[in-house]
Amino acid sequence: MGALLNLLADKKVLVSDGAWGTMLQGKGLAPQHCPEEWNVSHAEEVQSVAAQYARAGSDMILTNTFGGSATKLAKMGYGNRVREFNLAGARNSLQGAPGVLVAGSVGPTGQFIQPLGSATVEEMESVFSEQIEALLEAGLKAICIETMTAVEEAAAAVRAARKLDAKLDIITTFTFDPTPNGFKTIMGVDPQRVAEELPQTGANVIGANCGNGIEQMIDITIEFRKYTDLPILIHANAGLPELVDGQTVFRQGPEEMAAHARALLDAGANIIGGCCGTTPEHIAAIKTALGV
Repeated sequence: MGALLNLLADKKVLVSDGAWGTMLQGKGLAPQHCPEEWNVSHAEEVQSVAAQYARAGSDMILTNTFGGSATKLAKMGYGNRVREFNLAGARNSLQGAPGVLVAGSVGPTGQFIQPLGSATVEEMESVFSEQIEALLEAGLKAICIETMTAVEEAAAAVRAARKLDAKLDIITTFTFDPTPNGFKTIMGVDPQRVAEELPQTGANVIGANCGNGIEQMIDITIEFRKYTDLPILIHANAGLPELVDGQTVFRQGPEEMAAHARALLDAGANIIGGCCGTTPEHIAAIKTALGV
């Protein structure tokens, strides 16, 4: 077992962090800005986000590197700065939250593997490898491949990470939507398929993030637990999104969200945190509700 699985084995239940975008926007990050560029130009602000989650009681904190792949950064004019931004992002979380386990955030590339898209499996793995190698260079021992919708892309990311470090703890989470036939990603992937296929590629932890409030995540967790004994990570939004004056808002407060944390734990979740709209206050309330 790696650092994350060892910590989980010791504590049984872990509380992770909440949203990064919400926090950075509150510090001045504008929609047209590249969040990953802030790892260099606004390092202190990024470090302060990690510090706030550490003070809230997070056992695991992610990095501001969700869009840190070459394909994503190229769209912002930074395709040649992958190593720089990811290395800085990892170091910011490590410096902001010393003593807390840090997992590198790796999001979708925005591309599809053939035949749905133009990318080959090898090209996709190479893109992920470049990003993950920089995160590991900073000393990270865990990677969180998150907000995935296609098994093929997620598997490419897991394989890339596993090839770089055989002992690395790898989390893989998908974003599901409710459908008449159960929860599925926009690519038609359900929790059963994730639970059956991703561990075969090397994932140690699976789960769901974004797209749903904590109430919906309870049902998703129950579905996952039918098909896996692996640890399950859940990062729920602060309720379902609402459009107010052209802005997406999440209205669920810390106490209301935390009121469902025990039910999520009972459903089979092992690592619980937040996604869009959640703050250090949400995380502190969840930690209190779980009693961990």
